[in-house]
Amino acid sequence: MIVVSSCLAGLKVRYNGTDCLDDTIEKLLTDNKVRTVCPELMGGFSTPREPAEIIGGDGYDVLDGKAVVQDCTGNNVTQMYMDGAYKTLEFIKSLNAEMVVLKENSPSCGSSFIYTGCFDGTKKDGVGVTTAILRRNGIKVISENELFQ
Repeated sequence: MIVVSSCLAGLKVRYNGTDCLDDTIEKLLTDNKVRTVCPELMGGFSTPREPAEIIGGDGYDVLDGKAVVQDCTGNNVTQMYMDGAYKTLEFIKSLNAEMVVLKENSPSCGSSFIYTGCFDGTKKDGVGVTTAILRRNGIKVISENELFQ
């Protein structure tokens, strides 16, 4: 079983109400080989919502209380990201998923890159909150860019 970010499966759950349908994942969906998850929705967010970025580090730093997730209007939304990450962890454990493919650059799902926290479109090395909690629990997380490479 593979679990993928809902937006990569064509569901319009991103902060701006769009998706990021990935052709490879679309084929896996057709073959009924994947389940979808959106950590942000599991954390209580709705669609659309304000964009958010990690301020002061990455997902590991958020888990350790050294960084926060803030939306573009200045609201601290860290707890909702944490809630979504832990609910996603439980969902993935319940499926015994062998791999998780999450959307790169997201403050929740990024597995190699996230936005810098400046809300100017620049990126930095780092992981999102959900990726951090999954990896700390021994779950393999990759991005859509690494799928079948």
